[in-house]
Amino acid sequence: MTETEIRSDVQADILDVARQQVLEDGRGLSREQALACLTLPDERVPDLLALAHEVRMKWCGPEVEVEGIISLKTGGCPEDCHFCSQSGQFSSPVRAVWLDIPSLVEAAKETAATGATEFCIVAAVRGPDKRLMEQVREGVKAIRAAVDINVACSLGMLTQEQVDELAAMGVHRYNHNLETCESHFASVVTTHTWEERWDTCLMVREAGMELCCGGIIGMGETVEQRAEFAAQLGELAPDEVPLNFLNPRPGTPFSDYPLVDGTEALKTIATFRLALPRTILRYAGGRELTLGDLGTRDGMLGGINAIIVGNYLTTLGRSAEQDLGLLQDLKMPIKALSQTL
Repeated sequence: MTETEIRSDVQADILDVARQQVLEDGRGLSREQALACLTLPDERVPDLLALAHEVRMKWCGPEVEVEGIISLKTGGCPEDCHFCSQSGQFSSPVRAVWLDIPSLVEAAKETAATGATEFCIVAAVRGPDKRLMEQVREGVKAIRAAVDINVACSLGMLTQEQVDELAAMGVHRYNHNLETCESHFASVVTTHTWEERWDTCLMVREAGMELCCGGIIGMGETVEQRAEFAAQLGELAPDEVPLNFLNPRPGTPFSDYPLVDGTEALKTIATFRLALPRTILRYAGGRELTLGDLGTRDGMLGGINAIIVGNYLTTLGRSAEQDLGLLQDLKMPIKALSQTL
């Protein structure tokens, strides 16, 4: 039997295997199984999405977690992440800006008013310095005093001392994306390593904060590398995986990269759900361009169970009203606020 025939044979019953292994037993796909799903013929995508939705409903339930994000420090980052317009190394139009604490609190209030249970403070830095940690401490304290919402942070790579300090502040969840699989990382970032990101993720999880860790699809990776990434996230076992699709930004090295094909995006969503059956799988940046309204609905019925409402850090998203209306149409309840770590 040729390699092509072997792959076709695997694809023929990968959904049957996944139904038993993932849906019934709750065990995520392996790297090889993820690749089989990612390379299914397009006519099998509805079946793949339907199975992913069953898995989401069984292991996560019908609720959808809604989150808003805001940048405390925008632009001027010293790192060279090739997708990011906030890097100070590229000629992108984003410039360094700091947000004051009253504006941060107001944004948290507006986010909570949409029904969101999570508010994430983001800073474009390699890692937080003393000034940033002081601002975060002040901001978290002010938000918690003013509004009933979980506070998350995304501040780059951390030391053990900083991890412990954020946990002591009451930060509910920490976001630190791996961005892509280990074998592709050096083609995306050269100023730090994949291992440095991995180490921060491990420290966060061990400190008792929830870990949010995902990445971006469409940065020149192969389909095999997408399967590698799904398996590596499965090994890390984060509480949440934000799934972004590249929105090529002017002035960055990836500015001319094509958008991910909508069908490929849906295969990726469903496959990541099958690789991570119990994980919060969140729609993040780029879905508006890659999937549009109909594809966004398909993804919500194909494994997604969390969503960022409103705008992202440097790009526009769908309006909160559109996304909340979609959840209402699909009869998907918004997850209630929980302070449990």
